[in-house]
Formats: sequence, C-alpha cells, structure tokens
Amino acid sequence: MLQLKHLCASAATLFTLAVCAGVCDAAPSEPPQREIKIIARRFQFVPKTINVKKGERVRLSVTAEDVDHGISIQEFGIDQIIKAHETKVIEFNADKAGRFGVICSVFCGDGHPDMVGELIVADAVAAADNSDLKVTFDDSAPGVVIVESNGERLRIDTATKSIERLDTPQAPAKQADTHKAEVRESSSAYEPYEHHIVNLPTTKAVRKHSFNVHFTHRFLEPFHPINDTAKDLFGLDSTSVSGLGFTFGITDRLYASFYRSPLCRKGVCKTIELGLGYHWLDEAGRSPISLSTYASVEGDDNFQKTYTYNFQTMIGRSITRYVNFFFSPAVHINANGQGRFNIHPDESTDPRALALRLGQHTGSFGFGLNGRIRPTVSLLFEYIPRIGFKMGRIVPVENKETGEVIGFENDSEAALGFGVEKRIGRHVFSLTFSNTQATTTARYNSSSGVLPPSKFAIGFNLYRRLK
Repeated sequence: MLQLKHLCASAATLFTLAVCAGVCDAAPSEPPQREIKIIARRFQFVPKTINVKKGERVRLSVTAEDVDHGISIQEFGIDQIIKAHETKVIEFNADKAGRFGVICSVFCGDGHPDMVGELIVADAVAAADNSDLKVTFDDSAPGVVIVESNGERLRIDTATKSIERLDTPQAPAKQADTHKAEVRESSSAYEPYEHHIVNLPTTKAVRKHSFNVHFTHRFLEPFHPINDTAKDLFGLDSTSVSGLGFTFGITDRLYASFYRSPLCRKGVCKTIELGLGYHWLDEAGRSPISLSTYASVEGDDNFQKTYTYNFQTMIGRSITRYVNFFFSPAVHINANGQGRFNIHPDESTDPRALALRLGQHTGSFGFGLNGRIRPTVSLLFEYIPRIGFKMGRIVPVENKETGEVIGFENDSEAALGFGVEKRIGRHVFSLTFSNTQATTTARYNSSSGVLPPSKFAIGFNLYRRLK
C-alpha cells in the first residue's frame, strides 16, 4: 500500500512538472489578444456585457445587423460608425480596470437611448483570485488536459509540451446568414427629424449613394382672415409655386444638391440652385451637437444671370428625447446683385424712390424646432430674421394727417412658419403654414409676399428617398 501511494505521488509530481514545463515553454512574450464578436441590432448589443482582464489587448468585431449603428466607449477613445450589414474591427488595450459604459453613437430609431452595454475590465490579480478553474482530461488523447478559466479554454499536451488556445463556440450558421439579409425599412421606424423644418435646413445627413427627391408647394393667397379667403377654399383655389429638388449622397458625409423654383417676380425668376453640403458631426459620443455646412450658387433665368452665393452652417441639439432645436446662420453674397430689387426709372420718377438703396448682401439667422408627438409624427416651427438686404417691396411713406408722400421705405417681413410632419418609411409629408413662397436658400428667409406674422399661406413638402 505504501509503495502504491509513493508511486501515485511520484506520478502526480511528474504530471505537474510536465504541465509547468509546457506552460513555461509555450508562454508568449506579450499578453494574447482577446477577440470578442458583438452584434448591434435595434436596440441592443449582443452580448450586452463584455468581460476582459486589465492589460489584455482586445479586438472587438462589431457587426450592424439591421441599420447603421455606432459603438462608443469614451474612456478608451472608441467612437466608431458601423454601416448596416457590415462589420468593423476595433482594437484597444484594456489598460485600466473598472466598469465602463458602451453606447450606440448613431441614432437608430425610437429605442436608441436604451441601446447601452457595459465593458468590465477586471484587475488581473483580483481575477486570478476569484477565477473558477476547471480541469478536464481528454479520454481520447492520453496526456492531454483541457483547462478552463475566466472564459478561456486551453489544451495542454504534456507529451509535446505544447499549449493550444481553443476558440469559443461560434454562432449558428443560420444566425450568421441573417447579417446579409436585406431588411425592409419599417414604416413605423422613427427618425428624429427630416432635412428641413418648413424651409430651414436641419443637420440630417444624406445617406451614401442615396438619391432623394424634395418637392415644395406654396399657395400664394393667405388663409387668414378666414372670412375673406373662405370663398377661395382658404387659399387652395389661388395660384401656387411648386419647386423641385434632388440630393445625392456622394459619401457618408458629402452630398450634392439641385433645386429649381419657378417663382417669377421683380428681382427673381426661375431660379436654379446648385450646392454641396458636408456633415461634420452627429450628436453622439463625445459631441454634444450635430453639425453640417452648406455652400451653393443660385442663378436666375435657369442659371443664366444674377448669381447669388450662399454659405450656411446648421447646428442641431436635442433638448429632450422628443424635441430637437436647430440654429442656422447664413450669409448671402450678391443677393441684390445689380440692384435688381431697387426702384428703377421705368417704375418711378420720384427721386426719393430712386435714391433708396437696399444693399447688396444679406445674412440670416434661422431658429427651428422639431417636436415629436408620436413615433412618426412631429410638430414644426421656424423663425428666420434677416439683416442687410431684405427682399420685399419699396412702398411710399405718407403723412398720416395730410396723406402726402414724405419718402419711401423697404417693406419686408422675416420668414415665419409652422406645420406638422408625418413619416412613412422613405416618404415624408409636411403640411406647412408660412408667410413666404420662395424656397431657395437666398430667398426663403424673407417674406416674398410681404405677409405679416398674422397671415400665412398653406403649403406642403414632400420627401422621398429612392435609394
């Protein structure tokens, strides 16, 4: 019996030495890289919790299963966009221990704020003290032992003194195939805002290689006062101005635009606008705002003369989960080129009218709100005051007592609008009320009909993303 015990003890000692020798011989000179596969889908990360050890080199393989998503881990400088049905690899060193938030940094629908996860980086010493070590023997291969600890599996062959890292089980093939399946856009999916409020542009990015149609329609007769316009169906029987535009996403951030307005009156007629825009920031991750810029050229008579140059910045910020605020300053160079809005001798011979000059350039400051009341329905409001040249009319100023004309002035009103927006899949319809009919960048910010804030004309916007 004593001899048997001695033999068993010797065998155990030899096995331990062999395992130690194998580990020592095969140990890498630097920590192994941990690869973790993550699925991002509305509105969750799978897995939701990521566990690694401090000091490990981590390789995240993130796949967006349905729509565009983002992954942001602020403490490790991670903020990446993952396009729909694509995979992005992110590598970093887990050099600090603790619990860190993982958020989706790209708006992906109504449940976007709930799409969060957690990265847990465990201290190596503490993890070793608390780890559960599991050892099993491979019956089909003598001298082979499988060691499992903290989610890792190692195959140790004592005969060859080698160590092999065993991969974690892969997801079923059927689940992997769903990544490539095309997902139809839901008609009830919510997006925070569209490309315009009424006339004011927002910071919404144009998707890469997407082709978008923008149709605007404005009636000319205001619906207020109701008693006067009821016979004309509140302005719906009046003449109207319909504009048509297109945008194309060159990249995820750069887009081109075309727009034509058939409005024709003194100083402006059949205007074509060509522009380029760039989307700089999304309100996500480390950025508290969304930011876009836009530059365009407008030419009258189908882009043949009197060119105006626009430079605009669009800044967006969510106030709550349901309300988004926009500020859009712009400058408009040569907006009154060649004095085309001034009084000319063939219109008046009064020297006081001919001497009145309206300026050549102008600027505007647009303020807009989009407030969601249902997942796909929003209320709209915008106010756009203007400085410098103001489009309007030159009118005589009379003495209130005698009725004598004592001078001339420019009569103009800032643009004001409100409405309601409904989104159905790639279609967006907005019923609008505004005091301006012009919808090009240089003209929408001043009431072309000189309508005061108490008078609005009915109109609508239509958007359609074709691709």
